[in-house]
Amino acid sequence: MTLETLHGPVELPAFFPDGTRGVVRALDAQDVRGTGTPGIVMNTYHLLRHPGPRVIAHLGGLHRFCGWDGPILTDSGGFQVYSLLRENPRLGVVRRNEVIFSPDGGKEKVVLSPEKAIQAQMAFRSDIVMCLDWCTHPEDPYEVNRQSVETTIRWARRCREEFDRLVGEMYRGSERRPLLFAVVQGGGDRALRRECAEALKEIGFDGYGFGGWPLDQENRLVEEILAYTAELMPDHLPKYAMGVGKPENVVACARMGYNLFDCVIPTRDARHLRIYVFNAERLEEVRLEGREFYRTLYMQDREHMRDDRPLSPVCDCYTCRHYSRAYLYHLFRIEDSLALRLATIHNLRFYAQLMELIRKELREKERQGQR
Repeated sequence: MTLETLHGPVELPAFFPDGTRGVVRALDAQDVRGTGTPGIVMNTYHLLRHPGPRVIAHLGGLHRFCGWDGPILTDSGGFQVYSLLRENPRLGVVRRNEVIFSPDGGKEKVVLSPEKAIQAQMAFRSDIVMCLDWCTHPEDPYEVNRQSVETTIRWARRCREEFDRLVGEMYRGSERRPLLFAVVQGGGDRALRRECAEALKEIGFDGYGFGGWPLDQENRLVEEILAYTAELMPDHLPKYAMGVGKPENVVACARMGYNLFDCVIPTRDARHLRIYVFNAERLEEVRLEGREFYRTLYMQDREHMRDDRPLSPVCDCYTCRHYSRAYLYHLFRIEDSLALRLATIHNLRFYAQLMELIRKELREKERQGQR
């Protein structure tokens, strides 16, 4: 499947790293492009706070602002707000039509409604716009998930209406427009997941995401409810496994039918000296089974001090083509910022190669099914 966006096609399955505040940490746009990364996820909540949609719109949108010419998906900001309120309920309240919160616990009040979430993302000139939804936690009881589903459906309808209104104003006369994705909530309850998915499909969207935490209390993938929710989504549209990022989890979800992923894991781990490498001497030898197809190198292990090999023999990234493990070890030891850049470039290339392998596997299965 190919996802057509205003800033080019994306071959699915695909992984978008998080550029939360309008930047993939430690990299510029050309660095990201050089890894084979097809798109970036940016955060509406943080961009609302700084520099704000008016500033970004005045400067021509996120692409011109950030220097990135590929697709940008912006989330609605809902997950960050609900995480904030879960940690400290005194900071705000979820109402029927909006969320009102005080990010710093001070006098400043921020209102996030379905309309405001869409207006901000349209001002950003996002390629993929996400509906505002109510995210729940795995520990939440049925009543909370019930309310989450009702609110998510109601807000999705309002997001659709505001999106269509703004498309009519901003893209009048054009056959091309941004895409609008909705989020399927319902926690671990199958009936609620089905109710939410059916209502969202009736409204009609360009893609659907799995809402809520994809991991359980032991940090394991909630495979049963993920697979069930994937079955509820239309097969001809993108299925977005939001926040799924461990390599083995990406592989598992791709086999369930999900084809769009994002997470902070590859970039955050790079900044914490964790480097992803395949357990093979050639990319063609990699078999995506279990957790054994890759490992992580910790760049402060003394074994790397005199190692003149690249980080991975199967990697063709800028870092592996020009620098050794010993040099990365040295850069991290002296705490030079170049270490963050080179490690992040490599980890993003690892994920791009992982997606290439997943696409190859899916194509082979499709061919075998046609025989």
